[in-house]
Amino acid sequence: MAKLVDELDVVAAETAFSGVVRVERDESVELVKAYGLADRAHGIANTTDTQFGIAGGVKGFTALAVVSLIEDGVLELSTTARSVLGDDLPLIGPDVTVEHLLTHRSGIGDHVDEDAGGDIADYVLPVPVHELLDTEQYLPVLEGLPPKFAAGERFSYCNAGYIVLALIAERHSGVSFHELVRQRVCQPAGMHDTDFLRSDELPGRAALGYLGVDGPRTNVLHLPVRGSGDGGIYTTAADVHTFWSAFMGGRIVPPTWVTEMTRPHSDVPEESMRYGVGFWLHETGPAVTLIGGDAGVSFHTTHDPVANTTCTVLSNTSNGAWPVARRIGGLPG
Repeated sequence: MAKLVDELDVVAAETAFSGVVRVERDESVELVKAYGLADRAHGIANTTDTQFGIAGGVKGFTALAVVSLIEDGVLELSTTARSVLGDDLPLIGPDVTVEHLLTHRSGIGDHVDEDAGGDIADYVLPVPVHELLDTEQYLPVLEGLPPKFAAGERFSYCNAGYIVLALIAERHSGVSFHELVRQRVCQPAGMHDTDFLRSDELPGRAALGYLGVDGPRTNVLHLPVRGSGDGGIYTTAADVHTFWSAFMGGRIVPPTWVTEMTRPHSDVPEESMRYGVGFWLHETGPAVTLIGGDAGVSFHTTHDPVANTTCTVLSNTSNGAWPVARRIGGLPG
């Protein structure tokens, strides 16, 4: 392990890594270390309990909140988006179901279409970011997006689909999406440092997200002021590891759902991975992964239930997590 720490220190120095790395094996912490600054203007260092945004990593939490509603009989996999949306988002077809949305096979248009390329620091939101506080306020962002293909035809990673899922969950349950995630994911998992924080009033232990490896510019004008189903929750390295233990142990949803969510529903050869329900899966092995990347945010966590290992990298820069995740074996290449 000392050799790995030395190698990580080299990678961190070469890439100006800012964030936290944590590795566990057999429920024992083998490595946890913080690098860089949470607040560059005030010289505040990241610590091992700093809260980081995890961008699209939240999709696993969204999927679990939705699945827990299905388990309770509030929703079904066959529930159509149209049956919940009413007159909203008329370009979403009548055959798009909750299952399609969960597995990124809905074919609906995406406001952040990752197939279209572009720079991660682009300003992509069509409305002022301060207006995006609650899930219903995301409707103008998703308006007018034509479908990409017929529902169920193929896999295409879709951020908009997970906002629609948050909206469906909210409208069906009568509980706000943020509260649903707290009640149905964070609380049963014991994740006490995980929440949808406002970017314009971050608490003292939360890291600011930076657009580059140096310089003062943060991501506050790039992302919604508070996230929704597709991204935006803040968490700590310890809470991520608590999450994996709770999820795999059947404490968030029953074990039958854990099996269903972590079996392959799509092959994604362009990513050298497969996809389940809310989770990325190793191309051939048992490892399960959550990934998040956005302006000022990069996040990668992998749990291997056979080896009983968990490796997590959280970073408050746009691409900082990837070289470190590759070194600890979480990313190919």
